[in-house]
Amino acid sequence: MQLRLEHFMERLMYASRWIMAPVFLGMSLILLVLAVKFFQELYHFIPHVLDIDEGQIILKLLTFIDLTLVGSLTLIVMFSGYENFVSRLDIGSEAEKLEWLGTHDYGSLKLKVATSIVAISSIRLLKVFMEVENINNEKMLWYVIIHLTLVVSAFIMGYLDKISKH
Repeated sequence: MQLRLEHFMERLMYASRWIMAPVFLGMSLILLVLAVKFFQELYHFIPHVLDIDEGQIILKLLTFIDLTLVGSLTLIVMFSGYENFVSRLDIGSEAEKLEWLGTHDYGSLKLKVATSIVAISSIRLLKVFMEVENINNEKMLWYVIIHLTLVVSAFIMGYLDKISKH
């Protein structure tokens, strides 16, 4: 009796991974929102491209890069998370399969997320630096401290991942 109960509990816990499937599917909606925002920004940017100075162009370009990085990170988390925690993607042999699918374990996924966050933070910080005359020193200091905290955290995560694999 105890063995059957234990087996039932284990099967139930294992099946609970499917609770995450709708969450990963929901991330597709996040990608849609990012795409809408990207093209909204592009729509407002294109008519004024000849009227704005190069600093504003660079700031807008950084916004596009930022949105693209967040979208790419969303894809990586969505596909890798699904494959690692729910089920292998069965997209058929005739469909084009992304080369990196199935290559990210939980540790490498965490590292990808951390380095992507650092990249996004770097872009944000660069945007802040481009408008340095409009930001007070205390606020600027906090931007730098937060960014450095993210950099150090990503470095430590990478180091810990490296030593744990040996």
